[in-house]
Amino acid sequence: MPTKNGNRTRRVRGGSQREVLRDVMMSAAQCGTWLTLKELARMTNYGETSISAQLRHLRKERYGAFVIDKQVRKGADGNSIGEHGTIWEYRLRGVWHPQTRRDWFSAPLSRGAAQAAVPLPGC
Repeated sequence: MPTKNGNRTRRVRGGSQREVLRDVMMSAAQCGTWLTLKELARMTNYGETSISAQLRHLRKERYGAFVIDKQVRKGADGNSIGEHGTIWEYRLRGVWHPQTRRDWFSAPLSRGAAQAAVPLPGC
């Protein structure tokens, strides 16, 4: 990418947004943690709308067929509505396997996925 003085800056190639988000969600799953879009945005430096789209992609078979749970976050007072409306939180629960279609809601995190995850500090 050219700059004003004509020099080029180098970008370090990391994982794609989807791969980064998958790794963060796997780490959170090991801790049993639910994360909001805002928390994920702070951890990954990606926008909340991009994260929402990548969570949808992670559910697709070609991107891993992950089971992503979604629920309303309840506050300390038991109220589910914050000052800006309802706050949703997400967690990755496992990988969907078509042969166990009836049990996919209770599918545990697969061994391969758990080993590839990087643990979050503070678990």
